[in-house]
Amino acid sequence: MNLKNKISFIVSLLFTVIFAISATVVYMLFADFRQEEFETRLEEKAVSTIKLLVEVEEIDQHLLKIIDQNSIHKLYDEKVLIFDSNFNLIYSSLDDIKIKWDKTDLTYLKTHKNFYRKEHEQEIFGIFYDDPNARDYYALISASDMVGKRKLKYLLYILVGTYIAFTIICWFITTYVVQRLLFPVDIFYQTLKGINENNLNTRITVKKQKDEIDLLANEFNQMLERIDLSYQKQKEFTAHASHELRTPVARIMSQVENKIIDTDASGIENSYLKNILTDINQISDLISSLLLLSKIEGSTPAGNELCRVDELIFESTEKISIVYPDIKLQLNITDSDTEENVLEIMGNKSLLEIAFTNLIKNAYKYSDNKTVIISIAFKERALTVSISNTGQTVLENEQVNLFEPFMRGENSKNKSGLGLGLKIVQRILAQHNAAITYQAVDSKINIFSITFPL
Repeated sequence: MNLKNKISFIVSLLFTVIFAISATVVYMLFADFRQEEFETRLEEKAVSTIKLLVEVEEIDQHLLKIIDQNSIHKLYDEKVLIFDSNFNLIYSSLDDIKIKWDKTDLTYLKTHKNFYRKEHEQEIFGIFYDDPNARDYYALISASDMVGKRKLKYLLYILVGTYIAFTIICWFITTYVVQRLLFPVDIFYQTLKGINENNLNTRITVKKQKDEIDLLANEFNQMLERIDLSYQKQKEFTAHASHELRTPVARIMSQVENKIIDTDASGIENSYLKNILTDINQISDLISSLLLLSKIEGSTPAGNELCRVDELIFESTEKISIVYPDIKLQLNITDSDTEENVLEIMGNKSLLEIAFTNLIKNAYKYSDNKTVIISIAFKERALTVSISNTGQTVLENEQVNLFEPFMRGENSKNKSGLGLGLKIVQRILAQHNAAITYQAVDSKINIFSITFPL
């Protein structure tokens, strides 16, 4: 889960939990209020019934029942029982509804004055009435608060529906707001993802808000400046050192060659001199490769020359065939008739020739039959050049570092090389926004694929 989703989840969950707690508190408070209000109504009804029964002489039990049945304050399933001080029942409002009671309830009323309890849908309220004429009365009244319970149930429906709607709206709004607030982080991330050793001069745009993201971007830009400065100094040192080393190496090479030509030298001496010359040539190639690598590691564009890939391959193979006359080449071009300029790309012709030359030369050196197969294809708006050979493949654990400087695998034993060729190829192709990949097929076929976006 990324940071945006995590923040959205936590904030939304927090709000929904708070709303759930608030809704629960509201429901419980209203339920308590309904009960208290209904207790008050039951108490008023019980007291008024006692007063009518004991204080108004003209009213008998039959008339009191008629009054109870037609009262505007009549409760649902109402039942009233009134007892005298000796716990004798002196009045019962209705006979079809019963109240469960015993003398312990009346004894409790005498001590505690009132009580309240629930029995299924019925709510029972008891009260002790102390008559001013020194007579005590006990009243038990039972009823069902249908109106209050409907209100409570309606409130529950409202709270549940509101909670569901609020949760959905809250999750959508929180996700939208968090995405908007963290949108600069996305831009920051996309900018960072595009920074590599070829474009260290890229800087992140800093706004004037000076919030935490802008402060972080500003510090990151300063870090990039320090890295870029160190990188440029390193490249300059490599270029200067390579350039300065070329002159003395060239002198040593010339002197050794002259000594070999000298007829006075013995056979053993000539053999030593040829070995020395081979080492010096290898040092010269290394210096030239390092100098070339430092030049193409710059951040300047590769060039805007119009180049045809097939012509670049033909020119590279001609140069290689001079040094390796036994090389066998097979060139396959597919989908070339779809468009006339499908093989044309923009770039630096000299650098691209170096890249193709290195790849073809490697394919020849590591081939079992001196055969190099080159395929050019156009598909999915991209131009793909595949260079393959038959020979020992690169081990799977070595493929990760295949394009690292001075990397030489198990298949390079007893073969000359510096381990810089593929690194130079990768740098050149990166300058042209192209990608190179390696694939080993059945441990016998090596395939290097170059993809040029069109």
